[in-house]
Amino acid sequence: MINPSLARREVVRHVLKTFGIRASKRLGQNFLAAPDVVDSIVAAAGVGAGGAVLEIGPGIGTLTQALAEAGARVTAVEIDGRLVEALQKTLAGYDNIRIIHGDILKLDIGREISGRFTVVANLPYYITTPVVMRLLKMRLSIDRLVLMVQREVALRMVARPGSKDYGALSVAVQYHTEPQVAFSVPAGAFIPAPKVDSAVVRCEVRGRAAVEVGSEELFFRVVRLAFAQRRKTLANALKAGLGDREAVDKVLAAAGVDGMRRGETLSLAEFAAIANNWP
Repeated sequence: MINPSLARREVVRHVLKTFGIRASKRLGQNFLAAPDVVDSIVAAAGVGAGGAVLEIGPGIGTLTQALAEAGARVTAVEIDGRLVEALQKTLAGYDNIRIIHGDILKLDIGREISGRFTVVANLPYYITTPVVMRLLKMRLSIDRLVLMVQREVALRMVARPGSKDYGALSVAVQYHTEPQVAFSVPAGAFIPAPKVDSAVVRCEVRGRAAVEVGSEELFFRVVRLAFAQRRKTLANALKAGLGDREAVDKVLAAAGVDGMRRGETLSLAEFAAIANNWP
């Protein structure tokens, strides 16, 4: 190892103190300080020598260093200029790491990384859904996403129809990928410790979508309508999109779906059937 392990708590504290960095609540910053968790994330990413990784939110480089040590070519995107300065010091000497100061929601990712790659990220709650949806919609050459998120978000990503966690995020993630919760991460693994536990979700990107639809835009519009007001029956929820109950009833009849059900009970295939019969 070129530098001391950045995953050790005393090293994390030393780096933060040296650069005068305090965790930003606005950016949802919590710095990972647990070697066993870092090793488990690298294992979940499944990258080795020469593999390409897009890391989002490298912080002080704790996970970045471990990925580089595994032989991966890492492109790390950090929005906080204070941390970019620290990264240039903590990761000095690694020729397989490139640091980009930028916003992942605005960055032209296709220009920054080519070929197939894996996404590894520690995502704060407020940005999880926008980042995940942007990555999936851009049709990039992603093999898998390994995401550390709040545990409640992880449960939503893998939730099945009929469960309280099942919603629009569940449908979107499962449409594009095959997600599974790899392991949980206790709050004590971070500095400062957040108020909730986290979990790592591994999402294998599908070669083709989970269901066939004539229009993805329409498919996701139907999903949004169905979950916009969860207490409404499906027929009433979809009325906002068609404006006419008779038209809604015709669509649901053609799709073979009972309009008295609620959106949270529908499978991806049933959402697809409704979208494919939409006028």
